[in-house]
Amino acid sequence: MQDLADQVPAKNLAPANGTMARHRVQEWLNFITSELHKGVGGLFNPAMPEDGKTVIRAKAMSCLQWVDDEQLEGKQYLMGDAFSVADPYLFTIANWTKHTGIDITGMNNLSAFQARMAARPAVQAAMKAEGLSK
Repeated sequence: MQDLADQVPAKNLAPANGTMARHRVQEWLNFITSELHKGVGGLFNPAMPEDGKTVIRAKAMSCLQWVDDEQLEGKQYLMGDAFSVADPYLFTIANWTKHTGIDITGMNNLSAFQARMAARPAVQAAMKAEGLSK
């Protein structure tokens, strides 16, 4: 994702390499991949034992609650008001909750983030192209 962002620097999808802001985007990408994607993705595996699914859901809920309570409070996006490549990644994984038995009801900041992301024309076009929306 960072490589894609670097190919179109005028789009400001990631801060410049070597800056603290770039390190923060990298932190978000690493958090989403290791703490959310890795676990929540496993819930799509029909061979996953129910006990394992319970553990994964609890861990995901804890991580998503932290994002909701402490990271998105008062922010438009993960990096504040600046959209970055980390935002569509979180949007995608958070959308998986609908299909994996993870109930994010009451996570108002995350829900508002999801709504903002879903309203973006590029997100709408991507979801339509993937057959995820009409």
